[in-house]
Amino acid sequence: MGRITEDLIRRNAEHNESQIFSLEELSLHQQEIEKLEHIDKWCQDLKILYLQNNLIAKIENVSRLKKLQYLNLALNNIEKIENLEGCEELEKLDLTVNFVGELSSIKILRHNLNLKEIFLMGNPCADFEGYREFVVATLHHLQRLDGKEIERSERLKALQNFPVIEQKIREQEKAYFLKRSKEKEEAERKIHEEEEKEKQKENAKFLDFDKYSYKDIDNTDPSSPLQKKENQQPVIEKKVNKKTPEELNKEFWEKPTLFTPESRLETHRFLEKQRKEKKKLSDKKKTQNPPRTLITADGRVLNVNEPKFMDSSLIDVDVQPTYVRVMVKGKAFQLILPAVVKPDSSSAKRSQTTGHLVITMPKVGEIIMANRKVCKPVKNPERTKLQEKKRSNQIEKLEVDPSKYSFPDVTKIVQEKNKPLRQIQKKPEVEPCDNDPDFEDNPEVPPLI
Repeated sequence: MGRITEDLIRRNAEHNESQIFSLEELSLHQQEIEKLEHIDKWCQDLKILYLQNNLIAKIENVSRLKKLQYLNLALNNIEKIENLEGCEELEKLDLTVNFVGELSSIKILRHNLNLKEIFLMGNPCADFEGYREFVVATLHHLQRLDGKEIERSERLKALQNFPVIEQKIREQEKAYFLKRSKEKEEAERKIHEEEEKEKQKENAKFLDFDKYSYKDIDNTDPSSPLQKKENQQPVIEKKVNKKTPEELNKEFWEKPTLFTPESRLETHRFLEKQRKEKKKLSDKKKTQNPPRTLITADGRVLNVNEPKFMDSSLIDVDVQPTYVRVMVKGKAFQLILPAVVKPDSSSAKRSQTTGHLVITMPKVGEIIMANRKVCKPVKNPERTKLQEKKRSNQIEKLEVDPSKYSFPDVTKIVQEKNKPLRQIQKKPEVEPCDNDPDFEDNPEVPPLI
């Protein structure tokens, strides 16, 4: 059953920044509402109210809407026009395709002096003889009925014949009330039968254990005739095949029914039951699906692509040295990487326009190979100590002779062309000897040839 709640009104008041007290227009159509409530307390400034295609059976709780100008209650289960006297500014009332059979109930609309137009087509009262003349003569201020303008001559003629028309309307109303009482009794009988069927189905779930005999194996003799009789398998009657959902659906829609408020409610409850069953099946399938295998038992990573486009808040990225995994609302997208990457230096970015997700994963520069030893030179600690001691005893000095080349010779910067180039003589190579204090004998250095 749909109900009018504060949350429902706020969700349908987005154009008014979800403020309901100052709301002037409200649309609550196709919400499966069965009772009209709370609106006159929460939205007293309403001018336009749409409530078409619901299951409302009675007009109520709208008398405080003093500013209401247009009320749409088409395609509901209303049988009587009532509780509209307080809607002083009401100009248009739409009751198309309802179940108004008490046509005389429109007399309460005489207090709505601003009412200019009303729709009653599709109601049982619209089939009454003298229906239009009765409405025109009853509501003097009405200008249009069922979309057709009321002319002055038509109103004068209806007023002249009003006593006769009113008598005909009352007789037709009595016949309709008798018919409606039978329809209500038939509807109550069907509801009672359905309740009995549901109880029988629930009772059928429990097996009749009296048909089966249970024995105590330790205290009975299997050779006894009584035991032999009990050991016989009980005969199980063949169960009648249950109808499939498709067959039940076809049977429901092909079954002839009257167009009544009860039939509309029955159709609504049948559709609601189907929706619940479909939801149960979908939930059951979700629970039955096994979890996706991302890594096998032997440690091998698999390529997986499950998710669809989702909000960024539902995306979780996990970068590992050999693979990357993106989880989107419980679904996985996993790829094996062709090279080893650095997880700490990786980043994930998503475009706000296209929704593309870009994951940057830098490769590892140097790959450390296992089982490979690096040779290091073995140092002689005693020898290194002696060398350091010798170096500390030596004092390095920088000597400069001020008598020689105290200033640069500018005349000899450019050489003459005829003057042959002076060759630089190579210094004789001095072979190191063991007695040289700067000599270091490193056994790892190969000898010079």
